[in-house]
Amino acid sequence: MSDAVHAPDAHGHHAPPGGIMRWLTTTNHKDIGSLYLWFALIMLFTAGSMALLIRAELFQPGLQLVRPDFFNQLTTMHGLIMIFGVIMPAFTGFANWQVPLMLGAPDMAFPRMNNWSFWLLPVAAILLMSSFLLPGGAVAGGWTMYPPLFIQGGVSYDLTILAVHIMGLSSIMGSINIITTILNMRAPGITLMKMPLFVWTWLITAYLLIATMPVLAGAVTMLLADRNFGTHFFNAAGGGDPVMFQHIFWFFGHPEVYILILPAFGIISQIIPTFSRKPLFGYASMVYATASIAILSFTVWAHHMFAVGMPVAAQLFFMLSTMLIAVPTGVKVFNWVATMWKGSLTFETPMLFAIAFVCLFTIGGFSGLVLAVAPVDIQLQDTYYVVAHFHYVLVSGALFSIFAGIYFWLPKWTGHMYDETLGKWHFWLSVIGMNIVFFPMHFLGLAGMPRRIPDYALQFTDFNQIATLGAFVFGFSQLVFLAVVLKAIKGGARAPARVWEGAEGLEWTVPSPAPYHTFETAPAVK
Repeated sequence: MSDAVHAPDAHGHHAPPGGIMRWLTTTNHKDIGSLYLWFALIMLFTAGSMALLIRAELFQPGLQLVRPDFFNQLTTMHGLIMIFGVIMPAFTGFANWQVPLMLGAPDMAFPRMNNWSFWLLPVAAILLMSSFLLPGGAVAGGWTMYPPLFIQGGVSYDLTILAVHIMGLSSIMGSINIITTILNMRAPGITLMKMPLFVWTWLITAYLLIATMPVLAGAVTMLLADRNFGTHFFNAAGGGDPVMFQHIFWFFGHPEVYILILPAFGIISQIIPTFSRKPLFGYASMVYATASIAILSFTVWAHHMFAVGMPVAAQLFFMLSTMLIAVPTGVKVFNWVATMWKGSLTFETPMLFAIAFVCLFTIGGFSGLVLAVAPVDIQLQDTYYVVAHFHYVLVSGALFSIFAGIYFWLPKWTGHMYDETLGKWHFWLSVIGMNIVFFPMHFLGLAGMPRRIPDYALQFTDFNQIATLGAFVFGFSQLVFLAVVLKAIKGGARAPARVWEGAEGLEWTVPSPAPYHTFETAPAVK
């Protein structure tokens, strides 16, 4: 950069850098929010193309396209990238954009740390993806990194552990920033119980991240030591216990799945009241339900481990605690339905995705209750029923809420309305494709088809072919989404100051009791 760029003006102010330096050095919460969202979109297409290759291989029995070890590498990297590279960064992008705006804050509490916490992510992604180029290829041991498979692999396993560490560091820094912003930088008049639900869900999610990320860091550090320094934490031959890794990992991993869904609950709790023209039903109960889910999420981790030979008393405890966590989740679903009940509904794209979220996430919740029953889970463990369950939670749950939030706030972010016709095309193709790919997996799992295999018995062919066709419909429909976003950024009808009032005749509503304001500008002191 030349000195002229940074030369002070007549008032002594320095011009901000332009071009690529603007994005590398930005401390503006909106810029950083946009960076997170673009990163998540790039990673979505990366991990999504891996999923399409997996489904193409499974179109018929036998080995067609990829070697079995490469197939296992694809499943591992698809899982890791979708969780740490798509869902979490996208929700953090929403937090960066919306939390200061909703609280009337000028920016995040620690703008420079905000910049750093983003730029760690591309570094981690490059480390993760470059493992494909190393001798032996990427990690083939599953995204859960279970020993002994993870102890025996090549150097790509060390690279993956390092990438997970860096992503965890990014999450912890982002969470500290979000908590400090919410607790210290609210405008006068916004008490905790007057914050929008989205802010509440992120406050609770940030605490979950700070509590669980160090646990994951400990687990993968012990793995690293087992691999390189001759320790035997998880090596049975040296007196270690591979099942101990599962306990440590899932003590992080179960709260993690709520980290992936609580911000989604917040987004949906903003959208449904707006398009129902009613305040959110049961605001306080929604806050308490979110907190209850977060607390209970630390008590259910071993329901992923019913097949390891736990004592019956432990199986009973984890079975019952898993059923208990369904109660506050159910409270949320009933409150969303009650908000829509007798509302004056319209069905713009954000509302369509929100309604699909409520319906399909509930299916994922019910299959989770089925898997909570220990004797049933022992039969269904590591079958396609589990794959169907968590994809209903994470695709129609987390991913659909991200789509809903982007359509909802895109006019606010770009100043232009998105193309409603294209948005609806994206919605219907996504919903139909998603159900065609994942619903048959329930039947495959009940029939006994194991997950993470590149070949299968002949009787599973028909459902696999249906699922693969659905996967390609769902995957390629995301190109429509990309077109919608690019078109809105480039131009289109100008968005009015109060988007959903001016554009569609909607009454803007915020889901908090007796609001003084629309959270679009800082409220006056009361």
